[in-house]
Amino acid sequence: MASKPAKKDKKREDDVTPVTSDANMAALTKLLEEHKEALSMEFKSAITPLEAKLDYVQATVTDHGHRLTSLEANANQLSDQMVAMEAKCAAMEERYNKLKAKTIDLESRSRRNNIRIIGLPESIEGTRPAAFSSGLLVELLGDGVLPSPPELDRAHRALTAKPAPGSRPRAVIMRVHHYKIKEAIVQESRRRRGELSYRGKPVAIFEDYCPEVVEQRTVYREVMSALYQRGFKPSLPSEATDHNKRRWEKVLCIGRGR
Repeated sequence: MASKPAKKDKKREDDVTPVTSDANMAALTKLLEEHKEALSMEFKSAITPLEAKLDYVQATVTDHGHRLTSLEANANQLSDQMVAMEAKCAAMEERYNKLKAKTIDLESRSRRNNIRIIGLPESIEGTRPAAFSSGLLVELLGDGVLPSPPELDRAHRALTAKPAPGSRPRAVIMRVHHYKIKEAIVQESRRRRGELSYRGKPVAIFEDYCPEVVEQRTVYREVMSALYQRGFKPSLPSEATDHNKRRWEKVLCIGRGR
């Protein structure tokens, strides 16, 4: 009789177990769904800012691409313009050099009859510089070279500021009316180089060159000085050239070899 209640209890437990399992599965399923929704919301909340940033980056890259394309086009255009400008500059430089050479030539021709006297004290020429300079040339070079005072178109000091007392005096520039007389004066002054003096002051007579020609001739100063020291009597044309410099350097080398 005691075994019958036990069988009934076991049967009751067997009837309750399936119901409990179904409830647990339902609860687990619900919990999983809740976690799924929560994770989905978290992913969406995390991805949404990333999508916005990616959209911004993509827009920026696209804008940069457009800008680079524009810059390349502008660079190509500027390059073409630069090539054209370089060609124009080269043509202008060539034209400038030609015009400069013509200007130097014209200025040199306008100075063909000019001479410069270096070493005369300031204001010694007085109020009539042309008359004083004409007589001065006769006194310096003698009657054998200038039988009479040469005709001068004008005479004046170099157009620079008057130096302070005791400073080096300005050069006196004279324009001789006759070219042959001017050449005779220059040749005699070269022959008597370092021997001319006026009232105990050494003076020198040179041709009057334009500044550009003076700059060209300065390059030859060392060679010319060495040639004078060796007894040569070198001379340069109005415009010094590299050919003349090489020629005199060759002469100097021959003299050294001797």
